[in-house]
Amino acid sequence: MKDTHITTLFLDIGGVLLTNGWGRVERNNAVAHFQLNSDEVQERHHLTFDTYEQGKLSLDEYLKRVIFYEPRNFSTDDFIAFMLKQSTAYQTTIDFFKSLKVKYDLNVIAVNNEGRELNEFRIKEFHLGELFDGFVSSAFVHLRKPDADLFRMAIDVSQASPAASLYIDDRHMFVEVAQTLGMNGIHYTGLDAVKAELKSYGLEVN
Repeated sequence: MKDTHITTLFLDIGGVLLTNGWGRVERNNAVAHFQLNSDEVQERHHLTFDTYEQGKLSLDEYLKRVIFYEPRNFSTDDFIAFMLKQSTAYQTTIDFFKSLKVKYDLNVIAVNNEGRELNEFRIKEFHLGELFDGFVSSAFVHLRKPDADLFRMAIDVSQASPAASLYIDDRHMFVEVAQTLGMNGIHYTGLDAVKAELKSYGLEVN
């Protein structure tokens, strides 16, 4: 067992607790459903999505650049409704972290890259406020992983000691960045694997 007493968990959302809000799979689903040009959508997306995730564009503005730069036979509302339906929960994982939080009286903070409208919808739709004590989301703070300043802000907001903090993300690079600041980190590859790694920190739920 590691000689570390964890008081604060920092968790990613997409890829850990929920499916991604607007990842490649979700975009491909939209391309197929609305019969769009895939190459053009992906290119336009990559040119502007970081700006949206940093809270510098609204969802409507992002969609005007990526989808509605020419007339369509569907509306913006139709497209947004489809986007939102792409999100599903990994409920077993959410329930596990809720149990862990209660058992060890942990402070749990979200650290995620997500546009404001998607993030707010997913927080409400999947009752993430029941798990998280705060949300350090890219759209709220205008910083985006892997910027180390996002992690510094999360530490400051939570008033956690980096040595007593544990960051969990499905992107290995982001875990590495957190570790450079003295935080403990786990690369999330699945619930069973993370349970095994959490035991080394003295954190487990029967």
